[in-house]
Amino acid sequence: MATYRLHCFAQSGNAYKVALYLNCAGLDWEPEFVDFMKGGITRDPSWRAANNPMGEAPVLEFEGRRYTQSGAILTYLADTTGMFAPGSDQERYEALRWILFDNHKFTSFYATHRFMNAFLPDTPNPAVMAFLRGRFEAAVGVVEKHLDGRHFMLGENPTIADFSIAGYMFYGPDESGIDIKADYPHIAAWMERMASLPGWKAPYDLMPGDYIAPRAR
Repeated sequence: MATYRLHCFAQSGNAYKVALYLNCAGLDWEPEFVDFMKGGITRDPSWRAANNPMGEAPVLEFEGRRYTQSGAILTYLADTTGMFAPGSDQERYEALRWILFDNHKFTSFYATHRFMNAFLPDTPNPAVMAFLRGRFEAAVGVVEKHLDGRHFMLGENPTIADFSIAGYMFYGPDESGIDIKADYPHIAAWMERMASLPGWKAPYDLMPGDYIAPRAR
């Protein structure tokens, strides 16, 4: 059995944040498939009781304990392994600041827009989609500006802040309806640097679960 077991599925960018970290850090880990997209297992009371009362993936198993929430997991792993850890108290603050921004705005609006755009059985309300896209465009503009002149979120070296921001960036525009690489050049260059890290893999190559084609439009 691997040292770390990550409960995850291929469509989850929040799970990808942790899976990518584990792989790039060279840690001994294995995935455990969570049938969210077809089976809705995270709504099952027994799954929640055993894994996460919040009903969400990812869940990281390590030494008999379960850890949840991607930002908290990344912080825990950086603290305990030293890999991709912020280098000072000020950098720890900066990493936390960007992780919170990511969870509250950057990932939050983008992931919801992507899910509704690609995976709902029916066409979503255009007004809702316009609202989500507008909120994401405001958030992504902040990150695009921040990465102007920086290699990574905190400077010259990747940290857990980068893995948090990366969660949904490597899913294609066929799912989200937003072409990140075409529209945001500083983020596109940062994505190339992330993809050059040893151990990097795209989400559908790194985590289990069948590929689900986006809803036809």
